[in-house]
Amino acid sequence: MSIKAVLFDFNGVIINDESIHLQLIDEILVQENLQPQKVSERQASLGRSDRACFQELLANRGRVGTEEYLTQLLHRKAQAYVLEIEKLAKLPLYSGVEDLIYQVRSRNLKLGLVSGAIRQEIELVLHRAKLAEHFPVIVAGDDITTSKPKPDGYLLAVTRLNQKYPELNLQSQECLAIEDTPAGIQAAKRAQMQVVGVANTYPFHMLQRCCNWTVDYLTDLELERVQEVYSQKELQPTVSEC
Repeated sequence: MSIKAVLFDFNGVIINDESIHLQLIDEILVQENLQPQKVSERQASLGRSDRACFQELLANRGRVGTEEYLTQLLHRKAQAYVLEIEKLAKLPLYSGVEDLIYQVRSRNLKLGLVSGAIRQEIELVLHRAKLAEHFPVIVAGDDITTSKPKPDGYLLAVTRLNQKYPELNLQSQECLAIEDTPAGIQAAKRAQMQVVGVANTYPFHMLQRCCNWTVDYLTDLELERVQEVYSQKELQPTVSEC
């Protein structure tokens, strides 16, 4: 068994913008004459797509969420996100992102990104951070109809990597996912991938129970060591879900 590709989550792994998303969702709910999120709803939204979050929030408030209505809300949120990001003098990128990307590329591994965020939001940040060229394959929230913890996004990333690099013959088990939430970790595990949990959003001890590797910060991740473990074992024991 060897690693052929590393798949990054976006919010909570590359950029520290969860508070912006939660704020914008609340603002849209208020604009729609609905109550803002409860603490439990905010917690449940972490790691899930905006579409899934809005669907659940509307249902909890007795509002029917048609596909057209949901798309309108998502478009409004994406526009508001662009405005918020443009206000920032410096993007709140997590320390170690660029170094980890360098480690991946220096080992000739393929890179991809799997997120529930809208593509417009992802590309805005990646272009501004000058990271876009490193992610030839992106699976965004508007590419699929499901959300993490379902594995569809990760499985689609494998398909797209194989389409872009036919000689790769990539299998899900040859992918390493970088995640920060239980929903994201479950999605990657259900896609039969090994997972690194980074404690940006949840405590280290919570992620440690369900990840193959856990780090406090991306700067702590030694990709060479992870590759050695991959090569020594045909398949690591299954770890419990978060």
